[in-house]
Amino acid sequence: MESVSEIVPCSSIRVLLMMENRLLREALIRLFRKRSDLVIVGHDGPADATAYQVLDTQFDVLLIDSFQTTWPAAKIARETGGQGTFKAVLIGMEPDEELFMAAVRSGVMGYLLKDASASELVAAVRAVYRGEAVCPPQLCSTLFHFVAHIIEETSVKRSAPRPDLTIRQQQLMVLVAKGLTNKEIASHLNLSEFTVRNHIHRILKQVDAGSRSEAVETIRAHGYAISS
Repeated sequence: MESVSEIVPCSSIRVLLMMENRLLREALIRLFRKRSDLVIVGHDGPADATAYQVLDTQFDVLLIDSFQTTWPAAKIARETGGQGTFKAVLIGMEPDEELFMAAVRSGVMGYLLKDASASELVAAVRAVYRGEAVCPPQLCSTLFHFVAHIIEETSVKRSAPRPDLTIRQQQLMVLVAKGLTNKEIASHLNLSEFTVRNHIHRILKQVDAGSRSEAVETIRAHGYAISS
């Protein structure tokens, strides 16, 4: 990862670029150099940086032009509960609702589409630095609908009897919430994959859920400590 060895004023926003598109990366470096309150402290491609390298770099805002659940920002966001010391902004993105929601769940605070202007990008960096969230209006409505649906669903599920989960079932659902596969869960709990499948099948029936993610949300709504 290339770092910029210069004295950074205390009032500056330190920006780290992790860009697959080299031309975009170079354009952003030129753009930010024209803003007195923005300083590039490092730049590289996402594939070249590990989570530890990212943590070793002192910065305030991370800019990235692609999203994967394995990229350092997503990994760190999961491990810190989204309370990392930096804010992540995705740029040049598609108006894809599923991708947007996956990014939000990973801890991303800014999501800009491909048609975003240079001024909108600069404004987004400053906004997330202040602790605000930035996203296109059409995707913002998706977020509102999602929250409303979760609240309605949670309200209905709270009125249902609390499922009586065994300790083993609770352990298993903690791993399901983390996104582990049946094979990974089996290895972690020293069970057969067949036994894990049976456990999950019984839990789905027990909480009247149609999917693993729905079962996790239902169990959480009943007060079980199932964190992702």
